[in-house]
Amino acid sequence: MTATISTHVLDAADGTPAVGMAVTIAELDGTRVAAGITNDDGRIPEFADVRLQAGNYRIVFDTGGYFETMGRQGFYPEVTITFSVAASEHYHVPLLLSPYAYSTYRGS
Repeated sequence: MTATISTHVLDAADGTPAVGMAVTIAELDGTRVAAGITNDDGRIPEFADVRLQAGNYRIVFDTGGYFETMGRQGFYPEVTITFSVAASEHYHVPLLLSPYAYSTYRGS
């Protein structure tokens, strides 16, 4: 069983994709599975090649680094979303971000 993953980061304060944000996917023990930088559309196309086995994972968004490059102060230095992979399907983990709030959901 293997699953695929994708993400999309949107900057709600600007109403634009979050460009240049570092994102890491890891197992809960810290073993890095993948890492990338969001492109002009707020996505990481290289994640299409990542295959996840059943288990629990973390996707970590470097929001502090992103806000710093934008010349803005944010409240969250990083956003970590822990999720479970249980089936051979696609998991989309989006992030809607502003300097003082964020939301996520399981997308398709």
